[in-house]
Amino acid sequence: MGGPVRSGRPGAGAGGAVRRGVPAGLLVPALVGVAFLLLPLVGVLARTDWPSLLHHLTTPQVTQALRLSLVVSGWALLLSLLMGVPLAWLLARVPFPGKALVRSLVLLPMVLPPTVGGVALLLAFGRRGVLGPWLESTFGLTLPFHTAGAVVAAAFVAMPFLVISLEGALAGLRPSLEETAASLGAGPLRVFATVTLPLLAPALAAGAALTWARALGEFGATITFAGNLPGATQTLPLQVYLLLQDSPEAATSVSLLLLVIAMAVLVALRGRWTGGPVREARATPPEGAAAAADPAGFADLGAPEEGPTLEKPPIRPGAGATSAPAPAAEESDLRAELTGYTRFPLTAPAGTTIAVVGPNGAGKTTLLRALLGLTPRAHAEVLLGGRDVTRLPTHRREVAWVPQDGALFPHLSALANTAYGLRARGVPRAEARRQAREWLRRLGVGELAGRRPAQLSGGQAQRVALARALAARPRLLLLDEPLAALDQTTRARVRHTLRRHLAGFGGVCLIVTHDPVEAVSLADRVLVLEGGAAVQDAPPAEVTRHPRSPWVARMLGGNAWEGTAGPDGTVELAGGGLLTTAPGEATPPGPGAPVLAVIAPEAVSLHLARPEGSPRNVWAGTVRELTAVGSRLRVLVTTPEVPALVAEITPAAAADLGLTDGTRVWTAVKATEVTVVGL
Repeated sequence: MGGPVRSGRPGAGAGGAVRRGVPAGLLVPALVGVAFLLLPLVGVLARTDWPSLLHHLTTPQVTQALRLSLVVSGWALLLSLLMGVPLAWLLARVPFPGKALVRSLVLLPMVLPPTVGGVALLLAFGRRGVLGPWLESTFGLTLPFHTAGAVVAAAFVAMPFLVISLEGALAGLRPSLEETAASLGAGPLRVFATVTLPLLAPALAAGAALTWARALGEFGATITFAGNLPGATQTLPLQVYLLLQDSPEAATSVSLLLLVIAMAVLVALRGRWTGGPVREARATPPEGAAAAADPAGFADLGAPEEGPTLEKPPIRPGAGATSAPAPAAEESDLRAELTGYTRFPLTAPAGTTIAVVGPNGAGKTTLLRALLGLTPRAHAEVLLGGRDVTRLPTHRREVAWVPQDGALFPHLSALANTAYGLRARGVPRAEARRQAREWLRRLGVGELAGRRPAQLSGGQAQRVALARALAARPRLLLLDEPLAALDQTTRARVRHTLRRHLAGFGGVCLIVTHDPVEAVSLADRVLVLEGGAAVQDAPPAEVTRHPRSPWVARMLGGNAWEGTAGPDGTVELAGGGLLTTAPGEATPPGPGAPVLAVIAPEAVSLHLARPEGSPRNVWAGTVRELTAVGSRLRVLVTTPEVPALVAEITPAAAADLGLTDGTRVWTAVKATEVTVVGL
C-alpha cells in the first residue's frame, strides 16, 4: 500500500511517453468515490421494468406532470434570465459596497435545504407573508398552490447556476475587447451585441442549460411552497414521490427519464460550466511556420532596419509594391490638457507621430486611456481638428486604439475584424469588406482574411489589429506597444510597414514603446514621461543627444548619472564621486543645480594600466559582465569611485585586453565626451 501504480502501456519506457505513476493511496479512494456515485445509477438501470417502460411514461398522470414540468422549468428559466443576467453583470463589472454579501445571497439557495427554501418563500410570498397580501390585493396574484408558485420556487433554487456561470465568464472577458470595439466607433448596444454577447454565448448557454435542468428536477421548495396539486403544481419529481407509494416500477421508469435528461445536459456541456478545456479549432501556428505559410506576408517590405537612426527616415512615395495608404477622413490636429495622474498639455499638428516612452508606472497607458475617456485616473480636455470631444463617449471621439495584445475579436475572422470599425460607422457591408481586404493586403496579410485570431501568429495578429485601426480612418491613432510581442525579425518588418503607412496618415498618432529603435525610426517627436509628468518632448535626435531622463539615457544605451553642478565644470555625483566636464551651452549656469551627466558607451575607453595623456576622468574598476550587441561587446565595469558604467568595444579589443569576468581594468572618459543637461 502506498507504492506507485505504473502504466503498463507499451513504449512507456525509454524513448516513449512516460506516464506519471498514480499513488495507490489516492487511486483506491478515487475509485471508491466513482463507485459510490455510479452504483445508484446502476440501481436505477437494473430495477427498471424495461418491457413496461413506455407504458409507464405514457400514462395520463405522467404525461400531465411532464407537460407541467416543461412549462414550469421554461418559465423559471425565462425568469432566471431576466433577473440573473443583470445580476451577474453587476457582480462581475460594478464595484459596490456589500458585493460579497450579495454574492452570498445568490449562492444561498444552492446550499440551503430545499424545504427550508420553500418555507422561506412561503413566509415571503404566502398569504400571510411579507409581500403575499400586497400581491393579492394589488394584482390578485396568489402564489401558493398555484402554477406561478411552482415557477417561483423553481427559479429560486435554479437561478444561482446561471448567475455563477455568467459571472465567471464576464470576469474572465478581457475588457480591452469591449474598449477596443468602442474606440472603433461601436456604441454600447453594438458592443454588447457584436462582442460581449457572442463571447458570453457558451457560458450563457451552459448556465441556461443547468438552470433549466435544475428547475426541471426541483422538488423540496415546490412541494413546501406550492403544494402538490395535479395539473397545477404536481411536476414530474412530485409525481415520482407519489408513484413510489403505489407503483414503484413506474416511479423507477420516471426516475430514469429524469436521469437521462440530466445526463444529456451534462454531456452536452462537456465541462464548460466546470471549467473543463474547450479545444480550439486549430492551434496557433508558430511564428516561423506562419510566416512560411504566408508567402505574400512580407514580399513588399524590403530589408529590415539595421538599427536606430537619429532622424525619421524619409518615405519615398510609391516605395515598395503596395499602394499608398488612404489618409484619415480629414487632417486633424490634437490639443489636449491632461490632469490627474498625467498632468501636462499636449499639442500636435496633423500628420505628427509621437513616441511615448518612460519607465513602468510613468503614465504612458494612462495617457492613452485618458484620451479615450476610459480611465478615472486622469482626465483629458481633448480637441481634435478644433472639435471638442471631451464630453463625448469613446465611440464618438474618432479615436482608434490598438492595445498591447491587439485585442482582436476571437469570434470574428481577420476580415470581419478589419471591417468592424467601418461597419460601426455605417459603411455598407460589401463596401466595408472591400476596404478591409485592401487594408489587409497593404499590411501583407491579405491571404489570411478568412482566419480567426487563434489561427494567426503573433506578427500576423498585430498586423491585422493595425489594419483594423487604420481602416477605421480615425483622427487620432493610439498604439500601446504594438510590436512588443514580436520577435526581432518580425518586429523590424512590421515596423517598416507601419512607418510607411504612418507617412500618409492625416491625423495624429501616439505610440507607447520601450524600444529605442521604434522611438527614433517611427516618431517625429519623443514624449518622455516620469511619474505622470512630461520630462522631455523633443525630436528623436534631440532626445538621443541630450536626454533629460536617466531612464531614457539608459534605454538608448548610455551611462546616465544624476548629480549637482559644481564649480569649474565639475559634477558632484549623487552616488558619490566627481566628474569633470567641458563647460558648454548645455552646462547649467550655476553651481548646485540638479543635472544629468550622460556618457556614451563608445566614449569609455578601457586600459590594463592607468592611461596617460588627456583623459581627465580615470577610475580603476573590475569587469563584471560582457555582452554581445551586434558586432560589438558591451562591458560592465564597477568601481568604488563612481557608479557602474558600460563601455562598448570591439571583440578584437576585448581579446587584446584579455577581458573576462573579474579582470581589473582602468576606465577613462574625456571631459569633452560628457553631456550635461539640467533636470
